[in-house]
Amino acid sequence: MNVADLFSVEGRVAMVTGGSAGIGKHIATGLAMAGAKVYICARTEAKVLTAAREISETTGGACIGLAADVSTLPGIEALAARVATKEAALHILVNNAGTMAEAPIDDYSEEDWDPVVDLNLKAPFFILQKFLPLLRAGGTADRPASLINIGSVGALKVGPKENYAYQASKGAIHWMAKGLAKRLGRDHITANVIAPGFFESEMTVITSDEMRKMIEDMVPRGRVGTPEDLAGTAIYLASRAGAYVTGSIIPVEGGLSI
Repeated sequence: MNVADLFSVEGRVAMVTGGSAGIGKHIATGLAMAGAKVYICARTEAKVLTAAREISETTGGACIGLAADVSTLPGIEALAARVATKEAALHILVNNAGTMAEAPIDDYSEEDWDPVVDLNLKAPFFILQKFLPLLRAGGTADRPASLINIGSVGALKVGPKENYAYQASKGAIHWMAKGLAKRLGRDHITANVIAPGFFESEMTVITSDEMRKMIEDMVPRGRVGTPEDLAGTAIYLASRAGAYVTGSIIPVEGGLSI
């Protein structure tokens, strides 16, 4: 047994949605640094191209930015078709793109609800569906392809905010992984969820030292998450080391959900 090979993603091809910032960028950076060829997508072309260039320069690896709107089925289909013109197989799919809406229960509207559920729950299913031919081509019995959906500590522990659609969509993502794992095993594809806690991102902005201290006091590990925490978990799931792990929800939250 070679431990370096066990945790290697050298030569693997990955797609990370919402990969231009925050959690997605952390994971994409880690995969590229570990030797994978990484595609990232986001709605804004300038932003995703800049992020891809930054990741490539930081890691010395290959990161390609693609503009795509994965909140719509035509956008998903166009993204999958574009990648299929460049790659014969995909080994790692990270469904990270997501959004959140917060409002008091009496005011929570359909306009608040629908975009969150569409992007956080509906989109990951159809992204998987459209990338299935490439994932099936990439997986083998010994080295399966890896689907990693991004859930949330908010689906493990109810927080103080009134973000009902977010909680519901992330809870459903957690449960859907089990159904996907049961079906996709025969196709040599694993399906798992990373459930992050507090990581600084566009959706989780720490605005003051007081806020940071409050968060750190809530987390048993006493700190917010770092890029290495997310990258390491994703690399594990996508490598040979994680080949027999499927249908699992892995909290990466410093013990916040305890």
